[in-house]
Amino acid sequence: MTPLHHIGDFFRQLVLAVPLPLARAIFVLVLVVLLIWIIRLPSERVRPPSNDQGGWASNLKLWAAIAIVLQILIYLII
Repeated sequence: MTPLHHIGDFFRQLVLAVPLPLARAIFVLVLVVLLIWIIRLPSERVRPPSNDQGGWASNLKLWAAIAIVLQILIYLII
């Protein structure tokens, strides 16, 4: 075996040492932090640069928050 095989085996053992529920919790926590960041963004930063006020459909923060919430629910269920 080459030295790269030993390095790869070392990292494989490190990854296998992390319990799956902990990895899942960390992943969901990252999504929750991202959701909080999206919600806290000012409205001026998430609207298209056009002059018209396209209504609620042009608020990109709403759609990003919906997408993140759906991802969180999917990862909690699966």
